[in-house]
Amino acid sequence: MSEPDQRRTQRAVRQLLESWQRAGVTHVKQVEQTASVAIVPAEEPSAPSTVSTPNASTAPVETDPQETVAAAVTPSQIQQEPEDSRKDMSVPRTTKSKLNKGDRQEQLDIVAAEVSQCQKCPELASTRTQTVFGVGNPRAKIMFVGEAPGADEDKQGEPFVGRAGKLLDKIIEACQMKRSEIYIANILRCRPPGNRNPSDQEAANCRGYLDAQIEIVDPDYIVCWGSVAAKNLLHSELPIGKMRGKFYEYGRARVLCTYHPSYLLRNPSAKKNVWDDMIYLFQDMGIDLKATQK
Repeated sequence: MSEPDQRRTQRAVRQLLESWQRAGVTHVKQVEQTASVAIVPAEEPSAPSTVSTPNASTAPVETDPQETVAAAVTPSQIQQEPEDSRKDMSVPRTTKSKLNKGDRQEQLDIVAAEVSQCQKCPELASTRTQTVFGVGNPRAKIMFVGEAPGADEDKQGEPFVGRAGKLLDKIIEACQMKRSEIYIANILRCRPPGNRNPSDQEAANCRGYLDAQIEIVDPDYIVCWGSVAAKNLLHSELPIGKMRGKFYEYGRARVLCTYHPSYLLRNPSAKKNVWDDMIYLFQDMGIDLKATQK
């Protein structure tokens, strides 16, 4: 295992254990994959890595992440229960998925069917018209993560279809892409009454579904639209304005945070900031958006 791969593996394991601590987990099911989330600034391609792992040996070590996790959990904490790991959570990928587009869509459909029957949040389940899972290319290079469905999304069953969604479509078009090329999801799959922000418990209840979508689509880039998405994906309390302008890592995906389209509707001057963020994103992909606008 190369040093970058080793660092990525150690980081994924560390994220996993931190996630369990935050969630107050007292036991884990022994499955192939479990969850891991944390805010970790991405390593810039041109700069040497400065990411270190606390209490880790300075010498390169071949490490199996599942063996490392197993060593951190006592046998009494492990419940033998072989079942689909995506019913709970999943470790962010550190290697690219080999599933074809059809297989990914089939897996997404399975998770979507489970979501449609979800009753984890009694208030949301009793007030929703329908669940809003996600749409787009199951092999998308870019995945958008928003906050939660609004009234239009609850009615149509698709994320980002209201006024904010129309503005998002214009942003996608300005980036020389089509909506169908991107995969779009939210932190929640049910509309909170009155369009309030998701509670921490609601976000936690829905997190396994988001992890499943990320695992299956396996995007190279994730864009968090707004502070709710950034906070819940990356476990950050920073305001979105301070999170802009840099990449973070979630598994093998590079994560960029920017303002939510609904914020832009209230603050049109921030559109320039979002456009700068899109330029930064596509520059990392080797595409000069400034040139496409000439």
